Amino acid sequence: MIAFVSGPVAALAPTTAVIEVGGVGMAVQCTPDTLSGLRVGQEARLATSLVVREDSLTLYGFADDDERQVFELLQTASGVGPRLAQAMLAVHNPDALRRAVATDDEKALTAVPGIGKKGAQKLLLELKDRLGEPVGSPGRAVGAPVTQSWRDQLHAALIGLGYATREADEAVTAVTPQAEAAAGEPQIGLLLKAALQTLNRTR
Repeated sequence: MIAFVSGPVAALAPTTAVIEVGGVGMAVQCTPDTLSGLRVGQEARLATSLVVREDSLTLYGFADDDERQVFELLQTASGVGPRLAQAMLAVHNPDALRRAVATDDEKALTAVPGIGKKGAQKLLLELKDRLGEPVGSPGRAVGAPVTQSWRDQLHAALIGLGYATREADEAVTAVTPQAEAAAGEPQIGLLLKAALQTLNRTR
């Protein structure tokens, strides 16, 4: 297993970071929050989880070991694969997920694309004794400047989470006033959460 990668950031895309490790570019799938803390040319260290499939090897990257552990624990629930686990972490940080499970917060889970009411109820039951109690860690830092416009990043992140192009367009339009009101570069992680809230209201 590849536990972490460390090296300069060679490239950033809406859902992927390329980390140069020993002269090799490692493509790592990351959430928007994790990507927002990276800058091309700067050193980075990402905790990683390698997902092996018959036809692919996919490396998922995380801001810290706790996030990786929660990613792997989420997949112990039936019906949760790496893409859905990553979507859950794109919407909620690890402690928020622990609180949701500990308090049977069905609404928090249905905020994740791909999880309906019945799915949320099932996950709450299956994950009850697996994630542990909230540890009180602060939220991840977000908002570091990135190479692409916030609109492109947000749109691509929503598509990656399973929304249709039309829905992603509408969500980006809905959060544009919030983004334009922000001082400096908009914070992609916060905009993603706001966009998901607008999409859930229109369902």
